Amino acid sequence: MVLSVDKAFKKILIVKLSAIGDVIHTLPSLNAIRENFPDAHITWIVEEAASDFVKGHKALDRIIISRRKKWIKNIFSTSFLQSIKEIYTFIQEVRDTRYDLVIDFQTLLKSGFIVLLSRGKLKAGFDKGMEHMEHSYLFLNKRIPPVDMNHHAILRSLMLLKSLGITSDKIVFDLPVSHIDRKKAEDLLTRNGVKDSKPVVAINPVAKWKTKMWDNAKFAMLADRLIETCDARVVFTGSKTDFPVVDEIISGMKHQAVNLAGKTTLKMLAAVFETADLVISTDTGPMHVAAAIGTPVVAVFGPTAPWRTGPFGSGHHVIRADIACSPCFKRKCETIACMKEISVDRVFTAAYKLL
Repeated sequence: MVLSVDKAFKKILIVKLSAIGDVIHTLPSLNAIRENFPDAHITWIVEEAASDFVKGHKALDRIIISRRKKWIKNIFSTSFLQSIKEIYTFIQEVRDTRYDLVIDFQTLLKSGFIVLLSRGKLKAGFDKGMEHMEHSYLFLNKRIPPVDMNHHAILRSLMLLKSLGITSDKIVFDLPVSHIDRKKAEDLLTRNGVKDSKPVVAINPVAKWKTKMWDNAKFAMLADRLIETCDARVVFTGSKTDFPVVDEIISGMKHQAVNLAGKTTLKMLAAVFETADLVISTDTGPMHVAAAIGTPVVAVFGPTAPWRTGPFGSGHHVIRADIACSPCFKRKCETIACMKEISVDRVFTAAYKLL
């Protein structure tokens, strides 16, 4: 059933808090909302860690940032009172506007509580029955029937909008990467000796789940083979905490590679990927950054389903083991066979073809 949406909606609130990949997956829905409501004032509530790809987006008018993880961390610290003040200010910001439409794209309790706090005439989101969801539907007054989880996450969000009468015939990300971000990325690559004369391959080897991790020694062999066979310049990317892992991979290589882990902002990372000829990644946020920026991706998948959350669009290649237990969506596993059975040859062959 498609609901009749008031085209006079002037104030719209999007609730999608985290993570990086999930926020990127919601950008096409943001653009669809803007397309349908060109004069509306659109606000997005997002958590701090994933906020970079929302800040400065041309389809948005306002951003409210939740520092939930910081506030929880400070409960038993000397910063407790400061966090209480910040939480109070955040609640005031959430409630300072009467929205015509509030959309919960997260389907988790943390987003449900924000929907509850918000002042909205129509509070919409998926009804109970969606896999992995929590009880966020309790806080809605417009509950959209659940859809098949085997649709890609981007399409599920657009299906939610379609049930509200908000449609679009295109998928647009428009990552808010500025010329300043691109200049900083260019300078960083130049300082590390990365030239335009060779194909540049960016490898993002780390994921938050241990079950999504591929063997470090295999990444080292893959990088060496790309250098030897394709005359590629290999740069490794990741967060600051990923630096030791990348350093270990590079120490196991025969040839030189660049460790950019912790040296870029998220928008600089997007600019680095924009410069690269190819990105090789585990199933993690930067994989979605590369796909959204338009760079071909070779994605190594194990416990998760690429048809649900893989790199979206044409020109990408997913590598996964054909074993019965995958996808299991488990963060812990005794064997992690789905990742261990993926060979260097398979990943290299896919990368070679895309290069």
